[in-house]
Amino acid sequence: MSVPVQPDRFAFLHIDLNSFFASVEQQLHPEYRGKPLGVCGTMADTGALIAASYEAKALGIRTLTKVGEAKRLCPEIILVNGSHSVYSEFSHRIAAAVERCCPVAHTPSIDEMVCQLIGRECEPPHARRIALEVKQAIRDDVGETLRCSIGMAPNRYLAKIASDMQKPDGLIGLLPSQLPRAIAHLELRDLPGVGARTETRLQRKGIATMEQLLALDRPGMHALWDSVWGDRLYHWLRGAETGDDGAPVPSEIQKSLGHSHVMGPEFRTDEGAWSVAHKLLHKASMRLRMEKFYTSSMSVTVKYALTREQQTKVQSKQHTSGIQHTAWGMEARFIEAQDTLSLLDVLRKTWAQRPQGELYTRPFFVGVTLRELMPEDEHQATLFGDPDNRKELSATMDKLNLKYGHTTLHFAGMLPARDTAPTRIAFTQIPVQYGVEYM
Repeated sequence: MSVPVQPDRFAFLHIDLNSFFASVEQQLHPEYRGKPLGVCGTMADTGALIAASYEAKALGIRTLTKVGEAKRLCPEIILVNGSHSVYSEFSHRIAAAVERCCPVAHTPSIDEMVCQLIGRECEPPHARRIALEVKQAIRDDVGETLRCSIGMAPNRYLAKIASDMQKPDGLIGLLPSQLPRAIAHLELRDLPGVGARTETRLQRKGIATMEQLLALDRPGMHALWDSVWGDRLYHWLRGAETGDDGAPVPSEIQKSLGHSHVMGPEFRTDEGAWSVAHKLLHKASMRLRMEKFYTSSMSVTVKYALTREQQTKVQSKQHTSGIQHTAWGMEARFIEAQDTLSLLDVLRKTWAQRPQGELYTRPFFVGVTLRELMPEDEHQATLFGDPDNRKELSATMDKLNLKYGHTTLHFAGMLPARDTAPTRIAFTQIPVQYGVEYM
């Protein structure tokens, strides 16, 4: 089955900000410009960089490079702690600059934006002009160190691929008449959605290169992926649209929200982990109310570091920090709730069921996620109302915390962790500002 001939037009621009977090730091600190720089989640040598400047990348330092390894590769590297609120603010400013040139249709992550073209904008010369205007608007409105690579293509999937083909400050267009030969030189891992595991699975099926993949017909692609994904990919790579343009837009109804935290050494005890879990729930429940949801399910995850001897007794996993660990998790279901006290009751009962024993004495990671979210306007009040005025108490806390900071007023259980578990950098979404802080 052949793909219908597509007109040589672009339908999407994919804007990918280059070394975004590092570029923001270089914009704010001119003395960092032109120098190797790494942005850290934690300064510990076992921590990983969440961004690296292009000067650092030239030395082999990348995102997720361990801090200690980055120091070894470049002893003079500048290391800075990442600032969630600053990067969020810059992301919003960049979106506003892009909007001056073309409406932003989707925001896949904090450092990516997608514009959908219409009418004459789809003609290659007009699309290129808009892309160049976007680059200039970002420089003019946000800062000279903020560069982006832009991919132009007939569908979102190809636009994403094109945005990665030339960095930094690239501009690549993939027209239907050039496909699929224009992407035949890429690696399989260059395809969005193809990671290490998928690449290994494809190799086991005899597909080791992009040329081999592109040589398959549509039934062959379907058989390779054993799903409709193969059919879609066949069409996307040839410039066709399949209804979702290569990147389905998430449902308007959010499914979950939560927070997790790798704890510092001072919190790696049962008491410390509990206070951190309390802090994470405090943040999540406040977000729940700000985003106007109720929840009826909570999942709690705790990861425990293992000694070398313990690793021989139980199957372990390796965390991104390098820590070998075992983990416990549990999901609790309950009557729809929104206030912090009710959710804290659930957390306390769930926490009491965590495992005991020598393998579970060194917690280093805690995660709390609220699931089964229901919009506020669909919630039905209980027959007996709210005798403890828990909803009013949470509303009062929110009012003060929005004005003075999210941890101004809280329950005593999170006091030891009040200043830990800060809001982390969000790669997959643009954080929202609630009051004086971002979440």
